Amino acid sequence: MSELFPVIDLRDAERGPQARAEFLDRLRSAVHDIGFFQLVGHGVTGGDALLELARRFFALPEPERAALSILNSPHFRGYSEIGRELTQGIPDQRRQLDIGPERPSVAPGPGEPAYRWLAGPNQWPPAMPELADAVHRWTGELTGVAHRLLGLILESLEVPADFLDDVVTPDPHVHFKLLHYPGPEHGETGDGDQGVGIHKDYGILTLLLQDDKGGLQVAVEDGVFADVPVVPGAFVVNLGELLEVATRGYLRATTHRVVRPAPGVDRYSAPFFYNPRLDASMQPLPGPYVEAAGGVVPDPANPLFAGYGENVMKGMIRAFPQVIERHHPELLPTA
Repeated sequence: MSELFPVIDLRDAERGPQARAEFLDRLRSAVHDIGFFQLVGHGVTGGDALLELARRFFALPEPERAALSILNSPHFRGYSEIGRELTQGIPDQRRQLDIGPERPSVAPGPGEPAYRWLAGPNQWPPAMPELADAVHRWTGELTGVAHRLLGLILESLEVPADFLDDVVTPDPHVHFKLLHYPGPEHGETGDGDQGVGIHKDYGILTLLLQDDKGGLQVAVEDGVFADVPVVPGAFVVNLGELLEVATRGYLRATTHRVVRPAPGVDRYSAPFFYNPRLDASMQPLPGPYVEAAGGVVPDPANPLFAGYGENVMKGMIRAFPQVIERHHPELLPTA
């Protein structure tokens, strides 16, 4: 298998000093050179069962899913039908259920930032009472894996492993999606092969569970995309924009996309996004690798913010304009 997307075994970090040093070298190369890798040896089980829950959810009658519409939620939680979310202004051809930490519905107070809306309750299908417990167990385990992995990435950069603990504890704003990419139906016309369009992730780390259908592609050069192979039992890991900011561009938040499957084929996946607290700001990392980096290349179409809340709210305003129009019209001028 090509080392373009290296397979990294988390257990190697605990197999003695030599194995740990080699592990850290491989990890540093992966997060610097391409920003994507496959993580095995993570100890998390139950992926097949979780994808089966996703299949069952998306097989519910459309009215049951529509009752959970993200349009009902000022907190951007719930179900999106095909075309609801936009990437670079183009409708994504996927269905999804957006889930976050379970919080009460509280509106921001006077003078509080708009990103406070991102904390709130989820919407769950009454026909699947087991789904909430399964997702909360899953996100709890992945929070632990992501936190450990973040510390190892920092160690690979000769930065104290706990350097970013104060931005992710005690309340990281994790985000989870169940996704269904249906292949086009016979005779369908519309938005082509965009399952989800070209983008970067907002936060720190993404851990993706995918089925065996493939479709995830990563930009390896301008306009050139490579398919990420399916590795059974692995999470596909990539970095978010905030790590790129904190490392002055040494670490890469790599552009990626998902193409639709072939007609008659259904793809299911479950990405987990490990993010800082909403009110946290990333601090520049110390260390020789970061200090020698050339800086983040500015993109006028996608300004990056060190504050996580501002960074993710920027993305939500662009991705869900109908939610903004319904619940937060005062934010429309910033879209």
